[in-house]
Amino acid sequence: MKPFIHATSALAITLAGCSTPLMDPVEAQAFAPAQGVLETNCVHCHGDNRLSTMPPINDTHAVTKLIGERWIVPGQPDASRFFQVVTFPDEIPGAMPPSGHAITQKEIQILRDWIKAGAKVPARNIKLQPQGPLPRSI
Repeated sequence: MKPFIHATSALAITLAGCSTPLMDPVEAQAFAPAQGVLETNCVHCHGDNRLSTMPPINDTHAVTKLIGERWIVPGQPDASRFFQVVTFPDEIPGAMPPSGHAITQKEIQILRDWIKAGAKVPARNIKLQPQGPLPRSI
C-alpha cells in the first residue's frame, strides 16, 4: 500500500522548501491600497532611476526608511511631510506629484487611513512597480 500524504501536509512541505519567506496575508492586505497609490503616483519618479536628491520609494524596505518622525509619522498623517506634499494643491511649490495632476480624494483617503493605522508595510521586501501612464514631468 502506498503511503498517504494529506494535501495540507504536502503543501506545508512544498512551502517549507521555498527560499522566499511568505508574507503575512494581513500585512499584505493592509498595505495593498497604499501600494497601489504609491505605484500609480510616486514610483515613476521616486523609483530605481530617481535623482539622488529624491527619497526612494522603489520597494517596501525603502518606504520603511521613510517611516519615523518626519516623512511618514505613524498614526499622524497631518504631521507627515509625505502626506502634506501629496495633499498640497498643484499651485503650491513642492506639491507632489509635480506633474500638474494632484492625487484623487480617494487616494488621499487611502494614504490617510494607511498612515493613521500605523503606516505598516510587509516584513518581506516588495518591489514597487510604476503603474499607469508616465507623468508629464518625466
